[in-house]
Amino acid sequence: MKLMIASDIHGSAWYCKKMLDRYKEEQAERLLLLGDLLYHGPRNDLPRDYDPKAVIAMLNENREELLCVRGNCDAEVDQMVLQFPILADYMILYLEGRMIFATHGHIHNKESLPPLKKGDVLLHGHTHVQAMEDCGGYLYLNPGSVSIPKNGNKNSYMVYEDGVFIIKDMDGEEIRRLSLSEGK
Repeated sequence: MKLMIASDIHGSAWYCKKMLDRYKEEQAERLLLLGDLLYHGPRNDLPRDYDPKAVIAMLNENREELLCVRGNCDAEVDQMVLQFPILADYMILYLEGRMIFATHGHIHNKESLPPLKKGDVLLHGHTHVQAMEDCGGYLYLNPGSVSIPKNGNKNSYMVYEDGVFIIKDMDGEEIRRLSLSEGK
């Protein structure tokens, strides 16, 4: 199974379109969105081509392809206009015999861990900073931000296929990778 994982669109129509173009080019089976879809948030500058209504239309056109968790900038009013579920605080996936705890990162994160066993994966966005870390028992992964990267990171997303996670920039160039077999 091939997944594309992205986070923190924050209402940018330009980056949402670029993300969806990358999704088609990656030929992934599903696009997992880790929250903060429409609103830029009070701590962020407006992203390029801020247009939440255009983002709504683009995401709704692809609703059958999307899996999503709620970000701290997502609200019930957003769910009213989006035609796919966005209000779950987390999602559990099983890949290569490992539990993947996918969440936005504002509730569950490295400082406030969910229940994880040795070998599990904590996957979240929220910080806008890419990460692939072995945290001594679990792996921490973060695809960075589609529209508002921080700490010198590039705009990015992540793909998962055959036990390997790869962070890529918005042109599809590899930034870093982690094999689940290496992290055992």
